[in-house]
Amino acid sequence: MPVVTVILRVAVPSPLRRLFDYLPPAACATEDLVPGLRVRVPFGQRELIGILIEVADATDIGAGQLKSATEVLDRQPIFSLGLLSLLRWAADYYHTPLGECVAQALPTLLRQGESASSRETHWRLTIAGMALPEGALKRAKQQAHALALLQKQASISTDELKAAGVEAPHLRALAVKGLAERFEIDVEMAAPLKSAHHESPLQLSPEQGAAVAAVTADFDTFRCHLLEGVTGSGKTEVYLHLLAQVIARGEQALVLIPEIGLTPQTLARFQQRLQTPIAVLHSGLSDNERLKAWRLARSGRAGVVLGTRSAVFTAFARLRLIIVDEEHDASYKQQDGFRYSARDIAIKRAADENIPILLGSATPSLETLHNALSGRYRHSPLRERAAGAAQPTLDVIDIRHAPMREGLAPAVVDALASTSQRGDQALVFLNRRGFAPTLICHDCGWIAQCPHCDTRLTVHVGEQRLRCHHCGHVKPLVKTCPDCRSTQLQFRGPGTERLEMVLTALFPQVPVVRIDRDTTQRKHALRDKVATVSAGQPCILVGTQMLAKGHHFPDVTLVVMVDIDGGLFSADLRAPERMGQLLTQVAGRAGRAEKSGRVLIQTHYPDHPLITGLVRDGYHAFACRLLDERRISGAPPFGFFALVRADARSLTEAEQLLAEFRQAVTTQAGVQALGPLPAPLSRRAGMYRAQLLLTAMQRAALHRALHKIVEHAEREPLARRVKWSIDVDPVDFS
Repeated sequence: MPVVTVILRVAVPSPLRRLFDYLPPAACATEDLVPGLRVRVPFGQRELIGILIEVADATDIGAGQLKSATEVLDRQPIFSLGLLSLLRWAADYYHTPLGECVAQALPTLLRQGESASSRETHWRLTIAGMALPEGALKRAKQQAHALALLQKQASISTDELKAAGVEAPHLRALAVKGLAERFEIDVEMAAPLKSAHHESPLQLSPEQGAAVAAVTADFDTFRCHLLEGVTGSGKTEVYLHLLAQVIARGEQALVLIPEIGLTPQTLARFQQRLQTPIAVLHSGLSDNERLKAWRLARSGRAGVVLGTRSAVFTAFARLRLIIVDEEHDASYKQQDGFRYSARDIAIKRAADENIPILLGSATPSLETLHNALSGRYRHSPLRERAAGAAQPTLDVIDIRHAPMREGLAPAVVDALASTSQRGDQALVFLNRRGFAPTLICHDCGWIAQCPHCDTRLTVHVGEQRLRCHHCGHVKPLVKTCPDCRSTQLQFRGPGTERLEMVLTALFPQVPVVRIDRDTTQRKHALRDKVATVSAGQPCILVGTQMLAKGHHFPDVTLVVMVDIDGGLFSADLRAPERMGQLLTQVAGRAGRAEKSGRVLIQTHYPDHPLITGLVRDGYHAFACRLLDERRISGAPPFGFFALVRADARSLTEAEQLLAEFRQAVTTQAGVQALGPLPAPLSRRAGMYRAQLLLTAMQRAALHRALHKIVEHAEREPLARRVKWSIDVDPVDFS
């Protein structure tokens, strides 16, 4: 084996599942090469930015074939050894190339080579330069221009000078003459903190106090806590008390939330209570905003980082606590590329850092609830709503044979009218955006289908479009049937856009506020709509699951669930759990203050055991019954699943590759394979989709089988033509 003094083993963002060896850049001090640095390396015909993972003294590649890294971009590692270890664990657990995992953990600008430091180079005049009169150095026009700029300000950044037409040689000339000097400042440390009116903490209930005390007792060790609090029980108040203690210790906390839409409300409440800068990280920010927040966290200046899924990989100076709000939410699971669970990564990170983690939810996932009930997690229940608020009453509306008005039963229309007359607010929930999910010809039965997916196009009347919510295909809304030329086209089924129009016609004196993905695409649109509702004036909210979690609307006294029947008969293993969570979360928006709340549930199946069980016993008992069923069937959390997916131009190719994968694991003891079978949505964006489900009662056996599949794929030519992926612990089987 050839021996070389120093070998850099680098993870680069590529689908290849290995590290790549390079020689150090020329004139680079060996002692400065440590894991966690970014390095620019040649990769084929391109240059990529990767992360130095190891420094070795030997390689299997001949010395003459080794290329040198082009540049080391950092003076200090941007990943600590602990964070690197977490990423390596994640790459192994989710069977994803390490380079893709590492790239996921970095803000875009860092992946493009931007400085990880928030320090900027500035220029200022020396004492000699200050003594010069205005208009000096006339014979050197560019130097005179630079001098004039510096005479107007105490200091100017190099970038600002360059934008004003001053180049580096002119600045160096002033420095040689002793008229100007360069220096560095930390622009984020120099920036003043936003002042805010800080509210006093609220008095905790005995249950809240016990939850705070339990987590506080574990501040210097790893322990996972479940805060299971009914909707409106004051989980956020528990978070705030814990965060205040972390900040008082001079340490940092990470708070994960599932949706961007929850950020403005949560951030405002945190800013009112916490005396610390709060860094916000989510996909709705600009690249510069994300980088600034990342720097604030890494420097330790931000006492709290509030973010969505990818914030779990943020670098911290002194991390002491992790909080995962709405831990049950499926948004924590990445559904493409690096298919990780942010909740599970957060738990592993807390264990690695030896710090506590708090999982909060009114409707905990079955996996989390099982861990709490079995004693692996400490369980802190909050059984009562805060400030003495009562739980809403739940009424099931049997809509069989009812004379419906555009999807609304007469009892619902009457309840909405009464609520508006009292000056209260109502929320009408339908987890289906658009005007109608189906456009059909009354004469010949033609249905508007997506040409690229096995699904129907959704009608959007406002924009006069037919839109596919899976691949994004858009076409104009047709007026005549393309098959029989009939004009008898009908809209089947309601969407939130249609409900908005119906409610506006029924209650012309009451503002109707629609909140879904279509009405909140503009920046700050969701924040503005939430602020309108929070003002307390009578209105009717219409929305999708964007409204189902976290929002606090104290004047909402009526919640209407228009259609929940879809979750009753789904073949998806997790459908009953998700339906119970959604129903409970949406119902929890009603009666959260001193006003009592009422929830109306429209259904064709009022006697279905899932509905009657939820209404009669509540979510916890409902979830315990689902756990009993999972135990009998060996489904998670009592068994372990992985879904291997394949997308190809033909279903035959996709199933052929999965059949080879299945053959590769036939000798693996303790693993069962189901499939290959077409996916529930068998064609999406022009690609045919198939899947292979692997199940095991032991996690180790499942991962040994997945390693065999990866090894087989690296040798199999068909795997280079067919897009395939592994989803460990899947939450979506579509």
